[in-house]
Amino acid sequence: MSFTLHASCGAARAGTLATAHGEIATPVFMPVGTAGTVKAMTADAVRATGAGIVLGNTYHLMLRPGADRVAALGGLHRFMDWPGPILTDSGGFQVMSLAKLRTLDDDGVTFQSHIDGATHRLTPENSTQIQHKLDATITMAFDECTPFPATEDVAAASMRLSMRWAARSRQAFVARPGYLQFGIVQGSVFPALRAESAAALQAIGFEGYAIGGLAVGEGQGAMFATLDVTTPLLPQTAPRYLMGVGTPADILGAVERGVDMFDCVMPTRAGRTARAYVPEGHLNLRNAVHAADARPLQQGCACPACARHSRAYLHHLFRAGEMLGPMLLTWHNLTYYQSLLRGLRAAILDQTLPTHAANLRAAWNSSHDPAT
Repeated sequence: MSFTLHASCGAARAGTLATAHGEIATPVFMPVGTAGTVKAMTADAVRATGAGIVLGNTYHLMLRPGADRVAALGGLHRFMDWPGPILTDSGGFQVMSLAKLRTLDDDGVTFQSHIDGATHRLTPENSTQIQHKLDATITMAFDECTPFPATEDVAAASMRLSMRWAARSRQAFVARPGYLQFGIVQGSVFPALRAESAAALQAIGFEGYAIGGLAVGEGQGAMFATLDVTTPLLPQTAPRYLMGVGTPADILGAVERGVDMFDCVMPTRAGRTARAYVPEGHLNLRNAVHAADARPLQQGCACPACARHSRAYLHHLFRAGEMLGPMLLTWHNLTYYQSLLRGLRAAILDQTLPTHAANLRAAWNSSHDPAT
């Protein structure tokens, strides 16, 4: 693994992460392909947005089609036609999100499948082994994503469990050239717990460090305050990944605080529900105001939704319930996110990030429907 920092502007960083499956220019946004596909997109379409890395999910791929089957078919890269880097979530988020379907103990988590009710077990060891079978470029340590709100005592117990699991995940990881494993900082919104977690992970030693347990209801102010105290505690020489974030405004604020990597379902989910991200904020294409509007969604955007169609046509597709509407809008939203991150990287390299960030925020704030 080689992570090279090319420039910084304040706390913001621009770098390159070299992996076994190609280089990743940071800061970077990773489209979410939970079950081996980015919803409503072909792999070629995802590539056309400018994405260089995608995310898969251990829990969902474990349930179907199963890690052994994916391995027998050549690994996740071949299976989903994505030869570039893939990061796999460990299943730790499902420890929180599927709380009604699981039982947690010090050794791991027993899940009742949300698909057929069958019982499955995830531990730090087999989560890491499943990610190995999938041939994940970046493997995530198995953790418990602490829910919000949580008392400091509850957050402390959860974080320390995750640190024990991180050590076991690291022991189970098979080191190979160009493959990485990230530890995950937990501790909710409590600075002392975040500091304890960051120190524990660095004592174990990982190729990269993620910040988990945010974007779970704490609000943007608390998230930024937590990043303010957490990112300075992480190594300058390793990539930093803020899990599950977020809106364009969230990403901008996190980049300014030294975060390098992001993922979120927001642009794809928004695309399926007629919400389009544009430089002025976002638009609801179901609204009647778009019914006769011949303009593209975004002037100058090269995605098919903008280059070939009008707002009126996209409005028609959603009102008619045609599947092409979600497909085109997902393509556009992912293109917008990739453009946003490329612009932030360029501004860091050019040392113009404060001006660029101010211009972004001014455009969002000018809209009645800002990108927050």
